[in-house]
Amino acid sequence: MPKIYFQKMTPNGYKQIEQLKLDRPAKIKQLQEARALGDLSENAEYSAAKRDLRHLESRLRYLNKQLQYAEIITPKNADSVDIGTTVTIQFDDDENDLETYQIVGKQEVNVDDNKISFVSPIGKAIMHKKVGHTATVVAPAGSYTVKIISISI
Repeated sequence: MPKIYFQKMTPNGYKQIEQLKLDRPAKIKQLQEARALGDLSENAEYSAAKRDLRHLESRLRYLNKQLQYAEIITPKNADSVDIGTTVTIQFDDDENDLETYQIVGKQEVNVDDNKISFVSPIGKAIMHKKVGHTATVVAPAGSYTVKIISISI
């Protein structure tokens, strides 16, 4: 029997996926309103609404599979880096360069919000490390070291 791989995610990531399910009725209503406008062959609103609904339903099918095998990780303490913790790191090549990231599951990654995956190069390097530890990050562009400055929940 094949081994089941559980998708690790934070409670907030799980809620975000559940929130998408609530968008479906609004998309269906948009499609119905666009259909009521008349000739479907030349109705751009209908085509757009239909495409948006198909995209949402496709995404929901994928995410439902993710939720079926979800493992919600809630960090219990800030002793070491884990999924759900927020960590501030210092790049060794520039002592003034501090970055703060939240470590999240693969489905929750959002670089604009400083949410990085535990399987990203930085995430892998710092997972389960403590404040003060230095880790070597192996990235496609080369290796570099970072020092963990702080960890919080």
